[in-house]
Amino acid sequence: MESKFYQADEHRAEKVQELFATIARQYDLLNDLMSAGLQRRWKRRVVELASGERAVEDGRGKGKEVLDLCCGTGDIAFRFARQGARVTGVDFTEEMLRVARAREWPGPAGTPNAPAGVTSPSRTSASRGDVSWVRADALRLPFRDNSFDVVSVGYGLRNLADIERGLREILRVLKPGGRFLSLDFGKPAARMFCGLYFGYLRTVLPMLGRIFCGDPDTHGYILASLPGYPAQRGIRELMESIGYGECGFEEFCLGSMAINYGMKPG
Repeated sequence: MESKFYQADEHRAEKVQELFATIARQYDLLNDLMSAGLQRRWKRRVVELASGERAVEDGRGKGKEVLDLCCGTGDIAFRFARQGARVTGVDFTEEMLRVARAREWPGPAGTPNAPAGVTSPSRTSASRGDVSWVRADALRLPFRDNSFDVVSVGYGLRNLADIERGLREILRVLKPGGRFLSLDFGKPAARMFCGLYFGYLRTVLPMLGRIFCGDPDTHGYILASLPGYPAQRGIRELMESIGYGECGFEEFCLGSMAINYGMKPG
């Protein structure tokens, strides 16, 4: 399936930016609709894996420096901040960052939400953590080597114009022993389920794009982007070849979604 937002050439980043500027305000709603709400559980699992144990949002991440790359509207960034981490959310689409800045602070688990304290155009602060928002290109990060304990990416690695270059840049900014995690669409191994999965992407997602964004290509993009994406097995192999250690992946929904993970050797 083709999409006007997908181009496998030098214009890819430009088209991806145009796509996310178009869907920014509907992004969270559509993620819930597409996954029947499961995307929330998968994002929570990203934070758990980053902690190396089952995460309890009780300040256990205090003192950690986290980079949430391709942060979108901030879902994963806020989850890390609830643990007490200092989080930098990076995206290259200003419209997505605008939504992130405007969101209410989610609050510690089990307590009522509190209004976000916006102390500058780029920072949201709260009792359990601190989130700053930076517009930047994932292939040219404006951070020093060995800056972060954790780098997370939610549905962003697949959209990079050069995935290998992006992984190398992530490895550069990770501290020795730091962990990298990427949640994204996968490619199921079971042939029968694979047919159902791609049929869903081909028919249902463009319909949602038409209804909520006025353009089927906004979500037809997902299927168009998958043939060139190495998915969970290919990303693991690529990470290993670049120099990440302890590489692996965790699958959901028979491999249609996956979290890749690895660490920077100490």
